[in-house]
Amino acid sequence: MSNENSKPGQDWRLMGQENYLKSVTLSWRKYARYSEKWDQDHCEFCSAKFMVEDYPDVLHEGYCTENQYRWICQKCFEDFKEQFDWKVIKSKDG
Repeated sequence: MSNENSKPGQDWRLMGQENYLKSVTLSWRKYARYSEKWDQDHCEFCSAKFMVEDYPDVLHEGYCTENQYRWICQKCFEDFKEQFDWKVIKSKDG
């Protein structure tokens, strides 16, 4: 699978996220809505779905930015952690 924004041979999930996710601090958390108007979020790389509700193929935990606005699934975190130089801290909620 490729993306029109990616270079040949580049991972299809890379779409400019280095502009806002390079060297940020992340923590592993249970998913919580950023806004009550939203019912879901997506992994910033692969678009895996994060939700509070329990549906098939939905994630309930993942890595997120300190403001809990951007979410990253476990697989994408493992695939890109070195490239993006993320710092991981323990979440405030445990």
